Amino acid sequence: MQIDVFSLLPSAFPPYLELSIIKRAMENGLLTVNVHDIRAYTTDKHHVTDDAPYGGGGGMVMKPEPVFRAVEMILGAPPVCPVILMTPQGRVLDQATVQDLAKHPHIAVLCGRYEGVDERIRQHLVTDEISIGDYVLTGGELPALVLIDAVARLLPGALGDPDGALDDSHATGLLEYPHYTRPVEFRGWQVPEVLVSGNHAQIARWRRQQSLARTLGKRPDMLENAHLTQAERDLIEEMKSTMNDEEREE
Repeated sequence: MQIDVFSLLPSAFPPYLELSIIKRAMENGLLTVNVHDIRAYTTDKHHVTDDAPYGGGGGMVMKPEPVFRAVEMILGAPPVCPVILMTPQGRVLDQATVQDLAKHPHIAVLCGRYEGVDERIRQHLVTDEISIGDYVLTGGELPALVLIDAVARLLPGALGDPDGALDDSHATGLLEYPHYTRPVEFRGWQVPEVLVSGNHAQIARWRRQQSLARTLGKRPDMLENAHLTQAERDLIEEMKSTMNDEEREE
């Protein structure tokens, strides 16, 4: 997969891209990330990429000329791949979106800055707008890294365990089950006996039940769209009854 990133702060990317899973994916030829400095596509001697907004108001707005020039010189006109603007006005990034993006052989990511980008960039260059949450950051660089990381770990071969991403929180529509490792006992706290039993069927059943319980406790809204069997729905109703009984006892 190839990801082209367009940013006013290209130096923000190498420190993270050169670590861990993303680094391995790039070294193994699974992923290519090209970071382009938008300032390099200005034509004035001061490399101006922003200007005051028409109509007044605080802040500055990214100019259309260098952004269009950068994207079209690298990707063609029109661009040969989706161009994603990282913006708090975009649709919120979720696992389904990540899975969809990971299917593309090539995507581009545009990092906003200041008060945002000239609206003509949104209207005539960008093909999608994505946010990592309902809050505002100083620029799109951190959101772009979040998107790259989330997508990269879904690429076949990127993780040491080929099935490693299948049980992640949100991948199945539920939160992930609890994890334990050595030692079996720590400060008197024991690893659940089922996990050291060697019975894989019981372990799988325990993990599924724990995912249901954790999702019910932390993100009950996710259960509305989760693919559940009738037995699992009945179990959730039992869990709710237990929770209500405990609340009444308190």
